[in-house]
Amino acid sequence: MTPLWIKNPLGIFTANDLDAGGGLVVSDGKIVELVPSGGQPSVDSVFDASGHVVLPGLINTHHHFYQTLTRAWGPVANAPLFPWLQNLYPVWARLTPRSLELAVQVALAELLLSGCTTAADHHYLFPDGMEDAIDIEVAAVRAMGMRATLTRGSMTLGEDDGGLPPRTTVQSPEAILADSERLIRQYHETGDGAVVQIALAPCSPFSVTKEIMAESAAMAERFDVRLHTHLAETIDEEDFCRSMFGLRTVDYLESVGWLGSRTWLGHGIHFNDDEIARLGAAGTAVAHCPTSNMRLASGTARVLELEAAGVPVGLGVDGSASNDASNMILEARQALYLQRLRYGASVPVERALGWATRGSAAVLGRSDIGQLAPGMQADLALFKPDELRFSGSHDPVAALLLCGADRADRVMVGGSWRVVDGAIPGLDVAGLIAEHSAAARKLVAG
Repeated sequence: MTPLWIKNPLGIFTANDLDAGGGLVVSDGKIVELVPSGGQPSVDSVFDASGHVVLPGLINTHHHFYQTLTRAWGPVANAPLFPWLQNLYPVWARLTPRSLELAVQVALAELLLSGCTTAADHHYLFPDGMEDAIDIEVAAVRAMGMRATLTRGSMTLGEDDGGLPPRTTVQSPEAILADSERLIRQYHETGDGAVVQIALAPCSPFSVTKEIMAESAAMAERFDVRLHTHLAETIDEEDFCRSMFGLRTVDYLESVGWLGSRTWLGHGIHFNDDEIARLGAAGTAVAHCPTSNMRLASGTARVLELEAAGVPVGLGVDGSASNDASNMILEARQALYLQRLRYGASVPVERALGWATRGSAAVLGRSDIGQLAPGMQADLALFKPDELRFSGSHDPVAALLLCGADRADRVMVGGSWRVVDGAIPGLDVAGLIAEHSAAARKLVAG
């Protein structure tokens, strides 16, 4: 690849203390040089970024791609988590390979257009005929040219066992573990520049047994992959853990071998001071999902206290039926405002951008993405603040969140442009919307 100078950006956020006022140089899929203000690298190929704000590619640490099919569904529009799930599980049980493929394509495209270059998806629905769900996701991620941590979720505790999901959506531990091992062996990539990684992700305390949690932890240790689950999202979940297991959520986590640096947790809202300290000491990470938490009235994560205790914190858009969008730059804005509501107006814009970039990379256990520095992957999001909403703004980096940027103009993944002039080259968006919408209507109608 001919070295490319992303030259003299209008604004730049590196997610570190390095000077890149003059832009950066990309070669062979990596950042090879940060250019200080006024600098002039010896590079012939130039992209004029004087109208753009440059960020590291945004990183989404918690999502459910399939849920793009049930956005803004009337029967759950005003429901908290447990009734929301109980109404949606029977609908989701009708998922088909083609409807999942469309759902994943929509989620990835929407994320990419919002400046997201890496996404973690938590897929735990494997009704009959959906045994190859993760394989479908792998193909879609590669076709879109993004990076992903695809988590092999699971549910074993059906309604007849005291759990929430219907029997048609749960699997045996043997089937779960066999498929988990297959996926790791077939798809998991290691090292810098990994495109697809696999993690193990029993859905939640109210949908799996302690045995599958413990066995998943043992497998993750054996294959050196990460662990993910929902935890401490609602008070109802806390009550469920006490009733079912006789434990609070963090005690439960420790009892099944999950309290460690291999684990990241979706939501992580309802922890007391002692539990926050224990999570920090263990290096267990949290995916903060502000929009979903507000949408379902689940509560507000104690993000600043989690970070102070040593907990890595990143952002997640969560399922597109509890958000109901897949937009990472808007999620950073929501995180900023929700945490200011808890801690005060002095929470900086840059801290929220840090959660969406460097923080999220740490949550996923990656050191090759999430900031702009020599040797890092050339994953970039460029925003052009030239719309009416930005008129009169003065700080171009702050304006992205304070003025509500919602779409990237350019996105680069591994040195290749994946979004050009606000569009994904080669993607028939109108056709995708039409087919996806038809699949969504069919899924809901049954």
